[in-house]
Amino acid sequence: MIFNIIFATSIYVSLDKTFFIEWLLFPLIIFCSRAIDVSLGTLRSVLASKGMKKMVPFIGFFEVLFWLFAISTVMKNLSNFMCYLGWAGGYATGIYIGLSIEEKLAIGTQVIRVFSQQNTNKLIDALVESNYSYTILDGEGKKGAVKLIFIVVKRKDVKHVTDIIHQYSPQALYSIEDVKRAKGLATYNGETTPKTSGFFKGLLPFSK
Repeated sequence: MIFNIIFATSIYVSLDKTFFIEWLLFPLIIFCSRAIDVSLGTLRSVLASKGMKKMVPFIGFFEVLFWLFAISTVMKNLSNFMCYLGWAGGYATGIYIGLSIEEKLAIGTQVIRVFSQQNTNKLIDALVESNYSYTILDGEGKKGAVKLIFIVVKRKDVKHVTDIIHQYSPQALYSIEDVKRAKGLATYNGETTPKTSGFFKGLLPFSK
């Protein structure tokens, strides 16, 4: 009687352990691995589009490493549909995480084009006071003369510049576009972007 109870208990524990490993642990491992590799892939694509070629190979190395780990786990558990859900869920999560990381880092440079028919003297004074460089041109639009102001800034400073535009020229139209490469930008704290020196320093796109 006691032997039967012990035997039944051991079978239950074994089945419970197998269920945990195959239906919970493996899908979770696949989910995490896929989320990491897709996050790195998304970040790599964004950095590549910005011309940061020194950082991209290192990210690509770890991206493929995690992808191989995820795909090998799936191939060993093709009959487990939870692994497919973990793969798909990790892919979707990885895209979101990668874009969120890139947005938080605010890597790169952007150009803000301002089109205004109002007096832009106060706007220009505010830009100069905040140490932003600009170029202003005279143009002609549907309703007459237009001032065109071009401002190239670091991406992290874009919100501050747009706040200035809203404050001093609220009726102005402006557009924002990415710039692949720029040198000698003036930042809000009054410094100019230095030229990176050295191989390892150049690997960090967000290094000052």
